[in-house]
Amino acid sequence: MKGATVVGTAPGEGGALGAIDRAVHAVERGTALISGFGIFAMMMLGVVQIVSRKLLNYSILGYIDIVEIMMTFLVFLGLAYTERLGNHIRMEILVNYLKGRTLWLFELISVIVGLFVCAVLAKYSWDHAMRAYNSGDSTIDIQLLWWPSKMVVPAALALLFVRLLVSLWGYLRLVIDPTAVPIAVPEIIDVEEQALRDVAAAGIEVNDNGEGKVDGPR
Repeated sequence: MKGATVVGTAPGEGGALGAIDRAVHAVERGTALISGFGIFAMMMLGVVQIVSRKLLNYSILGYIDIVEIMMTFLVFLGLAYTERLGNHIRMEILVNYLKGRTLWLFELISVIVGLFVCAVLAKYSWDHAMRAYNSGDSTIDIQLLWWPSKMVVPAALALLFVRLLVSLWGYLRLVIDPTAVPIAVPEIIDVEEQALRDVAAAGIEVNDNGEGKVDGPR
């Protein structure tokens, strides 16, 4: 089983592809940050709901409705960011044995399939959101309008579509030149390499025997 880590470029590196990748990734970080704050807010709301029910025998008005509305933001706003980092769930039984141009070709095909699926989902989720807007569809309890939440889905899918287009460019250049430095695509690494990088990031030195030593003041 392999993992993935982001292949980033410093400002001014990677040419046009690197510049576009950094610009799109800045938007992705923003949407992921919103999703993260939303998760924290929903967690705190759940704590208040539980405490108020236990101690005061009082429930937050429209708690279920609020959670339902927030779920769309929490789930979909992080899609493009996750794709950029290569942290999505993927089947690698075959890909594990591929290298060079063959590997990049398979990755390119998967991105093309992803673009098609993303486009179809974006189209129908937009239609669904517009139906909610035109009909004034709302939640059952406190009558919160559904359309702002449903609009998040096609917006997030549109950002994911842009990310996949950038990945398409990145994989295409690797298919043409497998020796090129990967740009704007996740780097596929095995579990051992991932573990070594995690250990190094934690400031632990690993010797040839696999023993670690924590760096500290001398």
